[in-house]
Amino acid sequence: MKRKLAGALVGLLLAMPAMAQTYPNHTIRVLEPLAAASAVDTVTRIVAEKMGQILGQSLYVDNQPGAAGLLGMRAGARAAPDGYTVLAVNDSVLTVLPNMRKDAGYDPRKDFVPITLLARLHWVMISNPSFPAKTLPEFIALAKAKPGSIDYGTGGQGSPQHIAMELLMRAADIKLTHVPFRGVTQALTDVVSGHVPVMFIALPGPMAFYESKQLNFMASADLKRVGTLPAVPTIAEQGLPGFEFNAWAAFFAPANTPPAIIEKLNKAAREALADPVINKQLTDLGYEVVGSTPDELRTILAKDFDAKAELLRVANIHAD
Repeated sequence: MKRKLAGALVGLLLAMPAMAQTYPNHTIRVLEPLAAASAVDTVTRIVAEKMGQILGQSLYVDNQPGAAGLLGMRAGARAAPDGYTVLAVNDSVLTVLPNMRKDAGYDPRKDFVPITLLARLHWVMISNPSFPAKTLPEFIALAKAKPGSIDYGTGGQGSPQHIAMELLMRAADIKLTHVPFRGVTQALTDVVSGHVPVMFIALPGPMAFYESKQLNFMASADLKRVGTLPAVPTIAEQGLPGFEFNAWAAFFAPANTPPAIIEKLNKAAREALADPVINKQLTDLGYEVVGSTPDELRTILAKDFDAKAELLRVANIHAD
């Protein structure tokens, strides 16, 4: 048995260079553990279409949301490391969920290999126009007057929407009621319809509703005002100095994906991001376009993983 396994391993190693040379020769699946129309989904679809043109094979997005991304990440960890499964993720599924849950079922530092950091995401606090508080100071005053009476939506327990609001509650010393959804798109829909009054969300998801006055943008979570939203004040300038929350979107692959394939994917993704039309499209939507090397993304992941572990400990955020 040992000889057979060793022989199979040698055969696989010998086949890798040839596989990389012919890669890709059929469609690539982009597994996304998040809902369609999310901030990660939007940048993923734009970049994936351009990458398909560059690589000569189409990339299709397979959304598998649920449990704040946990279900899709488990599926990604089990996927074959042959370059035909790419994971499109936000930082939360890599740095928050594994720190919250011992039963996550994956280790982001061992089960996945970095491809590239696509973009950084700007975050805003939104509310339904019928909600009586229009500004952050008004919101905080209302929350203090009626502790626990205001609901907020998220994409699930431990999602970035959840983490952002937990940070705000701690900073403002207020108590709100968490309403988790199966994905961020469902949460956004309920805020627009007025079933849930407020939430945090990344751009560009809510922009169309803001422009049609179906949503109020109460504040942005950057330290400086977002260039595409100059009229929206930051949380920091509305009485909570130093408050900041941001996130990122990236491509990863299952562990043991051949380095030559990772290199091809990285090159194609960065070429797509550097394309003037794609770059402007993403910038206009509110993304901060990046395009990193795998090593740069690995360093970012390691740093953010440790930072989120400390944040969860201090904020006392649990999986249940």
